[in-house]
Amino acid sequence: MAHSLHASSPAPGPFRSNRPDLATDAIRTAREDLAACFRMAARNGFEEGICNHFSAVVPGHDDLFLVNPYGYAFREITASRLLICDFHGNVLDGEGVPEATAFYIHAEMHRLLPRAKVAFHTHMPYATALSMTEGEPLIWAGQTALKFYGRTAVDRDYNGLALDNREGARIASAVGDADIVFMKHHGVMVLAPTIAEAWDDLYYLERAAEVQVLAMSTGRNVLPVDPAIAAETYRQMREGDSESARLHLAAIRRQLDAEEPQYRH
Repeated sequence: MAHSLHASSPAPGPFRSNRPDLATDAIRTAREDLAACFRMAARNGFEEGICNHFSAVVPGHDDLFLVNPYGYAFREITASRLLICDFHGNVLDGEGVPEATAFYIHAEMHRLLPRAKVAFHTHMPYATALSMTEGEPLIWAGQTALKFYGRTAVDRDYNGLALDNREGARIASAVGDADIVFMKHHGVMVLAPTIAEAWDDLYYLERAAEVQVLAMSTGRNVLPVDPAIAAETYRQMREGDSESARLHLAAIRRQLDAEEPQYRH
């Protein structure tokens, strides 16, 4: 299912005569944070083979992004294994190339939506299941789902694999002001200003989807929360969301430091 970028590579970008400094402390921290998210996503069953991808704009370089290399499962990702690419498909740091759909989706997402410093795309099962159903994916019936109240969009125009820039641009245009994009018949995309917030949203999105699918499976009517209460609960949740996300990422890093410290290498 995955495709090498070499199979349909973009036109080369401009030659960089002055190589940027890609060994700063901020970039190293971003590498380790992103690698931790890959490892914990694997533990939670959020990945699908070698097909899903996370990316983050490189600190200090808005025209470059970190992304996982083609051919590796999430549980194999380490900080040093991550690639640094530009928006033309050039790999400036790391061995290998990104998976083709990873490049075409993520490069356009970061290029066209500067607020999207981080983009996590998965086919995680419960959220993806809701992308395949009739109507809006989330019913706003569970408290966890209310974290995403008013923050979601649906890309309804599934168009096959994203194997060129046009498809990446089309997906980006469907996002609007949303942070969470349900991609019909495909999966989900989480956009965030920080790696911590992307992880936090990804984790709780799948938990919200899971309990909704379980509720729907009972055959009983699933009752949404009153819209006014939903909006107020969303406001309460968002007040401390960035700090809660920071602590959540710190917690998964502590777990991995104890059990899988190789993610930092």
